[in-house]
Amino acid sequence: MPIQPITMPKWGLAMQEGTLVKWAVEEGAQVTSGQEIADIETTKIANVYESPVAGVLRRKVAQDGDTLPVGALLAVLADPATPVADIDAYVSDFLANFKVEEERAEAAVEPEYADVAGKRIRYLKLGPDVGTPAVLIHGFGADLGSFMFNQAAIAEDRPVFAVDLPGHGSSSKDVGDGSLDKLVADILAFLQVVGISKAHLVGHSLGGAIATSIALARPERIQSLTLLAPAGFGPDISQSFIDGFIAETRTRKLKPVLEMLVANPELVSAAMVEDVLKFKRLDGAVEALRKVAGRLAQNSRQVIALRDRLPELTMPAAVIWGEQDQVLPARQAEGLPPAFRVTRFADAGHLAHMEKSGEVNAVIKRQLTS
Repeated sequence: MPIQPITMPKWGLAMQEGTLVKWAVEEGAQVTSGQEIADIETTKIANVYESPVAGVLRRKVAQDGDTLPVGALLAVLADPATPVADIDAYVSDFLANFKVEEERAEAAVEPEYADVAGKRIRYLKLGPDVGTPAVLIHGFGADLGSFMFNQAAIAEDRPVFAVDLPGHGSSSKDVGDGSLDKLVADILAFLQVVGISKAHLVGHSLGGAIATSIALARPERIQSLTLLAPAGFGPDISQSFIDGFIAETRTRKLKPVLEMLVANPELVSAAMVEDVLKFKRLDGAVEALRKVAGRLAQNSRQVIALRDRLPELTMPAAVIWGEQDQVLPARQAEGLPPAFRVTRFADAGHLAHMEKSGEVNAVIKRQLTS
């Protein structure tokens, strides 16, 4: 087999570099395609890196703790019989010819903006212009970057749009009264503006409630639903998470709030905390969050209630939940209509699509072909 490089992956629009936190394999180990070989930290979250190729790990070029740009050489795989001199020459040639700016430019995909009833709505489109589009709708306080481990993986055979909800990310901070109905109307208007007549919807948390509501209101426009820890499926919600997310303005106090999102708190990096704080400093961001939060939950009870209407849904529907979800309890996935496919992950929290991205992507892809 030829010498094969393992390079710093590009996960999502904003990623320009990553930190190799820890190798999970040693030199000389046989590596299979899809095997978890390292932990890599980004500005959003730390995640495991699955090897894109198979072979023997002959040389680690990057070491634990190294921060490197996207595309940088981390290691090489090769047959055990490949001479060491050939490995040396390959590594030297790669390092001599690697140009950071060129690698970043090649991988960069710029977001676009749609004018939706006078609002600027930011979105990122990946994939070919064939097939029924998929639309990814994030949760409360997040942005389209929350799908950084998912969008490219499911955009291999269709266009996939990830959108910043009003009041979030780089979209307009005008959320009206902050109600679910208003957000639903805005997303339906967005679909109209970008020319999507029928779509697969993938929604996380608040985005799951929005996707479900769209499917109930306009079923003829929805091919399938994939709901990640959706809001509106039960009464309980963590008020301490919502209040803390809005109120905390210092890294030390915000970090434990964000750690409620994941099963393993080590996944929440300092860069992730700073990214949230940076968003909250934008004009109108906190006020928009407060409006939406007031229509989402009060006194640890969800205001949104969709469960009784779920039997009305006729399109294929899947629900994905992390058993260790501290924001919306995983028990809300129990007792759903028989048509719902339910997948639960024992070692994931509220961000299962980031914590268990490979497995979640497989579920989403099955839905997109239904």
